[in-house]
Amino acid sequence: MSEKDHKEKTSRPVRVVVTSDKMNKSRVGTLEHLVKHASYGKYQRKRTKLMFHDEQNESRAGDIVLITQTRPLSARKKFALLQVVKKGEE
Repeated sequence: MSEKDHKEKTSRPVRVVVTSDKMNKSRVGTLEHLVKHASYGKYQRKRTKLMFHDEQNESRAGDIVLITQTRPLSARKKFALLQVVKKGEE
């Protein structure tokens, strides 16, 4: 499989908020989504923590970033940073 074929099969980018930037080249982001309750119909806010790779250490806590799924880089790190969409307040 060529490099071009590999890039086409990657998943679409996910927008997350960076919650931790204390590690070198690694970040933790929070993905929020709404899920409808099965019996009551009320929407509940669910959060998922994702660890992603940031090679240049360009994102900071509070930033909104786009990440994409990649090969496993460690036991918990399976995403990589694409771009910083919006900088958080400093």
